[in-house]
Amino acid sequence: MERSEAYGFSAAISGTFLLSCLLFSALNREQRAPYMDEAFHVPQAQAYCEGLFQQWDPMITTLPGLYLMSVGIVKPAVWLFGWSGSVVCSTGMLRFINLLFSVGNFYLLYLLLCKIHHKNKTVSGFQRILSTLTLAMFPTLYFFTFLYYTDTGSVFFTLFAYLMCLYGNHKTSALLGFCGFMFRQTNIIWTIFCGGSVVAQKLSEAWKTELQKKKEERISAMKGSFSELIKVLQFLTEYIMSFKNLVTLIVLTWPYILLVIVFFAFMVINGGIVVGDRSSHEACFHIPQLFYFFSFTLFFSFPHLMTPSKIGNFLRSVWKHLIQYSILIAISLFLVWKFTYVHKYLIGDNRHYTFYVWRKVFQRHDLVKYIFVPAYIFAGWSLADSLKSKSIFWNLIYFVCVFAVTVPQKLLEFRYFILPFLIYRLNIPVPPLSRLLLELTLYVVVNAVTFHLFLNKTFQWPNSEEIQRFMW
Repeated sequence: MERSEAYGFSAAISGTFLLSCLLFSALNREQRAPYMDEAFHVPQAQAYCEGLFQQWDPMITTLPGLYLMSVGIVKPAVWLFGWSGSVVCSTGMLRFINLLFSVGNFYLLYLLLCKIHHKNKTVSGFQRILSTLTLAMFPTLYFFTFLYYTDTGSVFFTLFAYLMCLYGNHKTSALLGFCGFMFRQTNIIWTIFCGGSVVAQKLSEAWKTELQKKKEERISAMKGSFSELIKVLQFLTEYIMSFKNLVTLIVLTWPYILLVIVFFAFMVINGGIVVGDRSSHEACFHIPQLFYFFSFTLFFSFPHLMTPSKIGNFLRSVWKHLIQYSILIAISLFLVWKFTYVHKYLIGDNRHYTFYVWRKVFQRHDLVKYIFVPAYIFAGWSLADSLKSKSIFWNLIYFVCVFAVTVPQKLLEFRYFILPFLIYRLNIPVPPLSRLLLELTLYVVVNAVTFHLFLNKTFQWPNSEEIQRFMW
């Protein structure tokens, strides 16, 4: 890191932390008591602070990683400063732990951008810093920095595991992946992604060698025809069927394989992936969740995904492959028709933005969910097109993981999209400054509106004196 870039990074992370502290103070003044899911998380953490590790709230559906980490952070304050347990385990102090995680996330995002794009010498230090600042301000993640939720810590350990994977420290990566799993069980998917990216790299090297043998120039089938895709699938099958190749891949990825085995053992012992209240978290085949993720990504990355050149390329692609796109639309319409699920929380809790998205948009008319299908296809195509600099094998493992982490979820919850979005955003080519500034402006505006609504536009339910607030 050059001196000027180091100064710029220090200023960015310090300024972001100062702003976050001011917002943290304002939020805690207005909402001192635990809010929403904090009503479960805070008492559970406080029980752990008191050493009551056998006590468990059956309404909690995630493993106790957040609470164990919280105790490990706040307990030393009791010994060092003589503070009482009621102070260090208060709602405000527990929330502050996520603020510390957010600083770690800022640094990890910067390191990941440097590592992923280290070969691109045209990227300036200012672009890296601005990209980091933008991703650190990503609205859905940034908002939950200020509440005692699992999201910020979950992102921290998953990004840390991904960084270690990129540096080849696979045992450390798997250990960090286990920590992420302890925060949220579905993070096992991103452990598989880390292992899969190692496999993808080996496959890309072998595929490149195969093409050189045949004196072909193209390495990525993403840019080729359907016949080239068939060749890739044939190569993949042949490669995996080789015992020598299989042993090589197992030797490379055994820490991730071991963690996956631990996960399946947990599934067998626990009787499922969810701990606690399972009635509200039943898995289903909710294919439209993938479409919602594409739309979510299109909105928050519109400076990169909705450029005139991309729109033009998409229209030319449709015109060139009209039959294929017609079949794709027909299949998508069928999937929306047969596999759209509406969770009771989605239509029963008017504190979440998704409640209003569903009621004001999707419930306006029965045909609305079908009208959006062409937009879903464009969003998916644009997302895939933005990742064309990555190998076909990397893309394959990424989209399989996105499918696995979104489709089984019955509830439409924007928080579930945070990690797949960040992985996507980190891996696209670093955008020019104009697009980065536009993206940052969007995030700042959305954050400003979000905090304004949460702090100032309160309301009450009938027959209840509790103050309710709007949130993601």
